[in-house]
Amino acid sequence: MPKQTGTKQIASNRKAFHDYFVLDRYEAGIELAGTEVKSLRAGTVNMKDCYCTIKNGELFVRSLHISPYEKGNIFNKDPVRPRRLLMHKREIVKLNARVMQEGVALIPLSLYFKDSRVKVELGLCKGKKLYDKRNDDAKREAARDIERTLKERH
Repeated sequence: MPKQTGTKQIASNRKAFHDYFVLDRYEAGIELAGTEVKSLRAGTVNMKDCYCTIKNGELFVRSLHISPYEKGNIFNKDPVRPRRLLMHKREIVKLNARVMQEGVALIPLSLYFKDSRVKVELGLCKGKKLYDKRNDDAKREAARDIERTLKERH
């Protein structure tokens, strides 16, 4: 089988963009079992409420639901088990310091294949207030209205 190149989007955490301001973005690898990778290729993943924690100098993603592989057997893993993320130790220490100091959260934003490896895009996020969410909704509606009127004119 030829080696794959480029990136292919698996899933995106759209709820994160609604609930948080993304201050910074990072890329991390993820430690998976073989049947989990096959399940990801089928696109059976839910990133809705997942988040990251740092414990004992290791970075974990929690509540990431990867459905069991349909044709799998005893090698299928628990769908919501904590999965370790792979980053350099100095990056994890730097992220941990920012999370503890600034009161921000590490949220997985997207999951994708990069040259046949699964990568996670992490966002250093700060929570939005209700009025921020309303402002974003109003801006989105205004942009849609402008786009619709431009289409009607042409």
